[in-house]
Amino acid sequence: MVTGQLPEGTVPWLHDVGRWIGRWVQRPWYRITVTGVERVPLTGPVVLVANHSSLVDPQVIFGMLPRRAVFLVKSELFVGPLGRALRAIGQVPVTRGSPDRTALGTTVRVLGAGGLVGVFPEGTRGAGDVDRAEQGAAWLVRMSGAVVLPVATRGTRRPPGSRRRLRPKLDVLVGEPFELAVGRGRTGLAEATEVIRRGLADLVRELDEQRTDAV
Repeated sequence: MVTGQLPEGTVPWLHDVGRWIGRWVQRPWYRITVTGVERVPLTGPVVLVANHSSLVDPQVIFGMLPRRAVFLVKSELFVGPLGRALRAIGQVPVTRGSPDRTALGTTVRVLGAGGLVGVFPEGTRGAGDVDRAEQGAAWLVRMSGAVVLPVATRGTRRPPGSRRRLRPKLDVLVGEPFELAVGRGRTGLAEATEVIRRGLADLVRELDEQRTDAV
């Protein structure tokens, strides 16, 4: 079930407190710059896709958004007090490695109510270069007609062999939202997934170039 643009069981004021925490909790540890937040559609269904290098990325993105957002979060985190807190702020557990009909059904209903759903299409943390992508984001677009909003992050993953840095620079770049027609069947889903993957990978490379030029 969905209440408004948040899943059933969400405590709206706790959701908003969680957004505030996400906006500020990492600032003592990172120098955070967000570019392009004005590109986030303020109304209507949106599937946000982002690369994923560490557990910090989702917190920062959740906090910087100018509207409420529901993210698909790996089910392993939904245990004990943390799991109860994630549910209270409206986040949705998803089982990785296979289609999770419960999670996808919940998020389709959120999108049907005009909400924003965040997906990390790589499926797991890595270098964040988006060399691969799962098909969940494309499926959500097919079922809801939502626009796609790519978001790139860099700076939360320490390069291998490097020393720990004091307040490293963390950059978030919001791309242009775009509509995507998802064709029928598995072929249509695969083709749309590649469009999403390529668009997000291009945005990550654009952010890498900006960070290099800034050095």
